[in-house]
Amino acid sequence: MTIGLQWPYVPPDGWTAADLDQLPPDGPYGELDALKHIELIDGELIVMSPQTEFHRRVILRLFLELESQAPEGLTATTEMDIVLGERQRPCPDVSIVSADAAAADVSRTYYLPEDVLLVVEVVSKSSEIRDRETKPRRYAEGGLRHYWRIENDGGRPVVYVYELDPAPRAYTLTGIFHDRLKTSVPFPIDVSLTDLTR
Repeated sequence: MTIGLQWPYVPPDGWTAADLDQLPPDGPYGELDALKHIELIDGELIVMSPQTEFHRRVILRLFLELESQAPEGLTATTEMDIVLGERQRPCPDVSIVSADAAAADVSRTYYLPEDVLLVVEVVSKSSEIRDRETKPRRYAEGGLRHYWRIENDGGRPVVYVYELDPAPRAYTLTGIFHDRLKTSVPFPIDVSLTDLTR
């Protein structure tokens, strides 16, 4: 068996958001779920590295907090793609989305920008540049109003909160939170950050 028969070649013009739902589940050597955790940034497939325990805990516990605090009409989700354009399909760690959009199609594999209120990325060593520079720029260009970046500071989460300035379509830092995250936007949120990694 040749790799060419098992693995999709890169299309001449690069990958598109629509291509991701057509990829086979196996990797180039038949490994199952090799493409389970991928995203599309600037037309390039990014295969995400295995997550750390810090990453897993923060995602899970933040999701549960946001899900419990989200007002009617909104819901939290994890690791769901957002199609921002033909060559942009990032997969944020946590998102707040329209509850109607989430309920409308349980077989969906992505959301559109108008469905998404907040995106959160938990930075890992392999994703530093993407989470600090590339993805925030693409989220802002896509019109997503709220972006949070979570960094690991010696095993403790630090949350950088950004809000979209619509004129330049760029994010402005509105706060840095260490022990407790308390904000009124995009809705009232109060989270003990120290509890996210316990």
